[in-house]
Amino acid sequence: MAGFKMHVTVSSICGIVYGTAAYKILGHPPETAVLAAGITAVGGMLPDLDSDSGRPIREMFGVAAAVVPLLLYNRLLNAGLTHEGVLAALFGMYVFVRYGLSYILKAVSVHRGMFHSIPAMLIAGLVIYLEYQSPVASTRYTLALGVMIGFMSHLVLDEIYSVDFNGIRISLKSSAGSALKFFSPSFAGTVTCYLLLGALVFLVYVEHKGGDPTKLADLKRNIPLDLDFSKKMK
Repeated sequence: MAGFKMHVTVSSICGIVYGTAAYKILGHPPETAVLAAGITAVGGMLPDLDSDSGRPIREMFGVAAAVVPLLLYNRLLNAGLTHEGVLAALFGMYVFVRYGLSYILKAVSVHRGMFHSIPAMLIAGLVIYLEYQSPVASTRYTLALGVMIGFMSHLVLDEIYSVDFNGIRISLKSSAGSALKFFSPSFAGTVTCYLLLGALVFLVYVEHKGGDPTKLADLKRNIPLDLDFSKKMK
């Protein structure tokens, strides 16, 4: 499989190309294009969050711990928090991602599991879309697509490295098919991944219906079922 440096190099190149396209072709301002390039580069590292290979995984969680709180900044401001409240929330999120989430993933995940899959790529895109709140919808779409491009570059690179070119004879290594997949040998891992994907799709649906997926009242309003059992008890 491709090494950590190779993945970083390829996803960074993808980020530069995508950021340039966002500015030159899509017409985004320079700061948005730079952010899209950075998100794309980070996306290429995400599949290996389930790795236990020492320094690279620590670096990836360090980057993720910095990026995730920053993307939530607008949402926290719009939630009505004070300046101190926003800072406290950002710090708490950093600590959770850097230490808590890394510990949880190491405990429950296996390398080349559902983190290396097409559904996981979609989850990454949906998370970025929901995290980054902007009045310009195209900005959110651009960032979500960027992280998925970076993510896909990692999966494709792993599949390329699973092919053994030995002269004119081409053979597949045991890792072939373990990156570009929709299911994993672990039933629990596959189900969990699809449940998370379904939940994120639902949150996007609620938001597009005009509600705030963080508010229970808006969730109830958008669910096509009457879940208010208190009325039925009267």
